[in-house]
Amino acid sequence: MTRSSRHYVLAAGGTGGHLLPAFALATELDRRGHHVALITDERGAEIPGKPDFMPAHVIPAGRFGKNPLQWIKGIRAVLEGRRMALRLYESFEPSAVIGFGGYPSAPAVLASTSADIPTILHEQNAVLGRVNRLLAGRVQAIATAYPDVERLADKQSDKVHLVGNPVRAGVLSLREEPFPEFTEDGLLRVLVTGGSQGARVLSEVVPDGLAMLPPALRQRLQVTQQCRAEDLEAVRERYRNHEIPAELATYFEDMATRLADAHLFIGRAGASTIAELTAVGRPAILVPLPIATDDHQASNTREMAKSGGARMIRQERFTAKELAKQIKALAENPQGLNRAAHAAWNCGRPKAVEDLADLVESFGGADMMDVIRVGGNNARGATQGAPAGQGAAKEAAE
Repeated sequence: MTRSSRHYVLAAGGTGGHLLPAFALATELDRRGHHVALITDERGAEIPGKPDFMPAHVIPAGRFGKNPLQWIKGIRAVLEGRRMALRLYESFEPSAVIGFGGYPSAPAVLASTSADIPTILHEQNAVLGRVNRLLAGRVQAIATAYPDVERLADKQSDKVHLVGNPVRAGVLSLREEPFPEFTEDGLLRVLVTGGSQGARVLSEVVPDGLAMLPPALRQRLQVTQQCRAEDLEAVRERYRNHEIPAELATYFEDMATRLADAHLFIGRAGASTIAELTAVGRPAILVPLPIATDDHQASNTREMAKSGGARMIRQERFTAKELAKQIKALAENPQGLNRAAHAAWNCGRPKAVEDLADLVESFGGADMMDVIRVGGNNARGATQGAPAGQGAAKEAAE
């Protein structure tokens, strides 16, 4: 099909959770011959990974805390951001605006809806974010990463499309690779990360939890763990005392390679983390960030945990003893870990960026895509079986 070149504006808050899916969509739209611009804040303009072809327009974005006295300043910033977005739309003439959540997306979406520009929201988490909740009634479509999204009003259900959460190409390329061989006497490779800033609770609990495993498991461990800089030496000393080989760093450039080699992941439950684990098919023990807005990280674990691909441990129950118990349940039997990998893989939505781009292109072009509408057929690839080595033949999506 020949596509005509169109213009699209992506608006996202200044965190990787909002911006990385936006970058993935921008790359796909550019590949299809369209022109893309980004609206974000000063912090978002500095996030690594922005495609070179996509100009970034920084606008003010008001924040609304608990102090009502700060709301006036926040409202003024939103109004100024809206005015700046409208000026951009006058010159750029977008066919649609896509909001990815976060405060900077609010002025951009308010501007697009007031200017009668078709507008789509993408929600990365299993709980509709605050900004997206505010804007949901004004837009034409809401793209979700999970089949069940909390805080989404019933009256909005007819505009919901299940597409998934786009992941990095380097990770997605691993989807058809088999799960690393795990045998009764082979290495058990464990990958531990706590998000971009690390997580102190993982540094405190994981080494001692691994040390409590039965000797037959403990002696086969090979650990890769991301730590905060201030925790690095203390964690290294813990592993040394437990005689567990561990590679530690504050940041791993080759995270996709580390994930490809891992038999088990231990870490937080951010939307991008879940999307990558399910794209590749890696079992996980997930410890949701307790201060996450609306407890959305706990909700993010629901689908993966229900399938058997992950175990979720609340941080208040995340002790060395509980961690060892959950690892033992997953890994003491090689087939148990393989089954969990297969279950995680089946939760993946590898066509997320293509499905989201198809939805975006349906504005100002082809008819609205019903193929990915929730309540009809779900996103393509969401129920595919595992590749060779993960224990099941491919299933036909119904």
